[in-house]
Amino acid sequence: MDKTVKEPFIHITKRKEISKKREWAIRLASILLALIVCAIVTTVTTHLNPFSVYASMWNGSFGSERKVWVLAKELSILLMVSVALAPSFKMKFWNLGGEGQVLAGVLATSACMVYLGGSMTNAGMIPLTLVCAVAFGALWAFIPAFFKAKWNTNETLFTLMMNYVGIQLVAYFIIKWESPKGSGKVGIINQNTQVGWLPTLAGKPYLLVVLVAILVTVLMYIYLKYSKHGFELSVVGDSQNTAKYVGIKVDRVIMRTLLLTGAICGLTGWLMVAGTDHTITTTLAGGRGFLGVLVAWLAHFNPIGMLLSGFLIVFMSRGAAEISTAFGLNKSFGDILTGIILFFVIGSEFFINYQVHFRKSHRKEAADV
Repeated sequence: MDKTVKEPFIHITKRKEISKKREWAIRLASILLALIVCAIVTTVTTHLNPFSVYASMWNGSFGSERKVWVLAKELSILLMVSVALAPSFKMKFWNLGGEGQVLAGVLATSACMVYLGGSMTNAGMIPLTLVCAVAFGALWAFIPAFFKAKWNTNETLFTLMMNYVGIQLVAYFIIKWESPKGSGKVGIINQNTQVGWLPTLAGKPYLLVVLVAILVTVLMYIYLKYSKHGFELSVVGDSQNTAKYVGIKVDRVIMRTLLLTGAICGLTGWLMVAGTDHTITTTLAGGRGFLGVLVAWLAHFNPIGMLLSGFLIVFMSRGAAEISTAFGLNKSFGDILTGIILFFVIGSEFFINYQVHFRKSHRKEAADV
């Protein structure tokens, strides 16, 4: 009986190290392959010129000054959520509650503007809404962090369920504040007085939001890379036992980190109500709490890298919408192209971290000998 063990045709090994140049070469190659696949899919299914489709996607983001500013606004909001989630994920606290934490800031801001809009000036309302939004967002994230730190509850399920609680809480107040009655909508809050609205800088309505997002991103990069707190949460993420051995109070780090995450999510909700949308809906966060996880992961939780991964996501989203408008296609087709590109981009991370080996033929083995 032949007991010879045959070598598998393919085996995978983890790369020991890879240069940054080669990392980016793999990523760029994956995007190029994705564009080729998208071109084939476009030609086969719609009989359109794929270059015209790509031009339309570009036009969706950069076709006019207004589109550029809308792109910058969408990128800024997504970047804020991604940056907020980065510390908790780097600590291996699987926070899927970004959606609810943003809505907590949205609700706090809206409540102040609705109930106090007729009795306060803008100068007093803006700092009040800011403090309330940051505090409520921090509280919303602190609740699952406290239970995790004290009783080791499952943070994934806890934060996920907190999203649904937040959505229903917002839905309750929308019915309470609806205008006109029976519409199921709040409409623009303080539309006539604009009390609680952020000022417009240099005639650009979204400039302040963009500047805040840049500032928060830079500060988070410094916090994670150079601060003692950033070092401690990295150690906790690597090994809680090691962290305890070197004297780091793990419970305190977990609660402190989630307070920071929730505060930035609350700040994001404040920017959305006071700076961009001036209203409240259950869908105002728009899935960014989950999309932010993808953006942060693609950037390896580096806040500066999130600028690139966030840009890719927003650019593809805007492009998908433009394809639907320009060619009269169902929006699902644009989403298909977006999904293909993201599949290749995410897949490139596998080839950055792992190497695929093929079994040598007997002839080549003999030649090598």
